[in-house]
Amino acid sequence: MKISRKEVEHVARLARLKFSEAEMERFTTQLNSILEYMDKLQELDTGAVEPTFHAVAQRNVFRDDRVLPSASQELTLSNAPDGDRGFFRVPKIIE
Repeated sequence: MKISRKEVEHVARLARLKFSEAEMERFTTQLNSILEYMDKLQELDTGAVEPTFHAVAQRNVFRDDRVLPSASQELTLSNAPDGDRGFFRVPKIIE
């Protein structure tokens, strides 16, 4: 498969991108190089390769949920620039 310059122009127009003549030529060449490489990869026999989501095996590491003591309300609010009746007070952002 080969991409024509006209197809690159069409995609650029859809993406609302403007390219110079030199850029258009370079992108056409680069995209065709990528497609040639993909064709080369298609030649590989991957029948014995198990499908994966990641190139490297991964596993989730979960820990048990535990209730731990946390900072008191007074201590937490002591660092706040402005507090009111046990809450953080922040500037109004929506009218």
